[in-house]
Amino acid sequence: MLKQLPHRLKMNITLSIKKVFERYMATIDWDETKYDAAALMEQWRHYLYNEATWFAQLDDKMKTNPQFHEQLADRMNEIIDQLVNEPPTDDQIAEINRLVERLGIDDFPYGCKLEAKYHIERLRQELKKGAPRL
Repeated sequence: MLKQLPHRLKMNITLSIKKVFERYMATIDWDETKYDAAALMEQWRHYLYNEATWFAQLDDKMKTNPQFHEQLADRMNEIIDQLVNEPPTDDQIAEINRLVERLGIDDFPYGCKLEAKYHIERLRQELKKGAPRL
């Protein structure tokens, strides 16, 4: 079912999965010990019914089809796996190192490109605040 959707709709689904995952991980400050799949799914449901314009384009028969939701869950797992396994770029690593040095804080771990993006934004905010340490 999912594979039969128009390409643009499939792209929107992929972007939505990334957006919701990124938002959720930001709410837990990328702390893997706080990860809760049920909380992520609750954010996903909220997003589907309140923000996802592509979901409104689907007919009611598809929206209620368990097979569609199974395929969507599989796609979510696939996208999330890709996201957490995509290494940070050299530019991101250099920027984090620069920010850490400017803020005078100890280095900290980050495992993927999306997490590095989160920390860069967070560290830049700290720098704007003039905070000497996090």
